[in-house]
Amino acid sequence: MMPDTLQMLATITVIALATFATRVLPFLCFGSREPPAMLSTIEKNLPPMILLLLVIYCLKDVQWFLAPYGIPELFTIGIVAGLHLWKRNAMLSIFAGTGLYMALVQFNVFSFL
Repeated sequence: MMPDTLQMLATITVIALATFATRVLPFLCFGSREPPAMLSTIEKNLPPMILLLLVIYCLKDVQWFLAPYGIPELFTIGIVAGLHLWKRNAMLSIFAGTGLYMALVQFNVFSFL
């Protein structure tokens, strides 16, 4: 085998083992007993916190003082929030939000500002 191929196989093997270990570890640690309350709290609150961080990260480069003043982003966030509160379907919210934002930006809907 070529050195690049060997390095690639070694990298894939290490990543696969690390992924497997992170999946197995909770079962090894908590297989026969209840997880601590702190872990349950983290499990309950981590997904919304991660989504909030993703929203903040996505908004960090918005030019708030230049046209279109972040209106496509804010409009899409409002639609996604409303859609999610109405349907309670994460996949629908994600795909509809992505599609709506791409349409607003690609078709330059807010060019009149």
